[in-house]
Amino acid sequence: MTAAQPSNDPLHGITLKQVVTDLVDDLGWEELGYRINIRCFTHDPSIKSSLTFLRKTPWAREKVERLWVRRRSSR
Repeated sequence: MTAAQPSNDPLHGITLKQVVTDLVDDLGWEELGYRINIRCFTHDPSIKSSLTFLRKTPWAREKVERLWVRRRSSR
């Protein structure tokens, strides 16, 4: 038997909640809304409302995840 290969996916094991929380902590809602102009970031933002929207909207979730990966790889 061979050992399981580690995942090359930078999002492996990271929850959407952690992704959004990290971005808000790093950038703040205003900057996040500027970089990804979606209503859940620009109008009365909260983690809960953002997660609800992102879970239902694949294109928006992809943008958020790509931003998180870019920020992590640039550190």
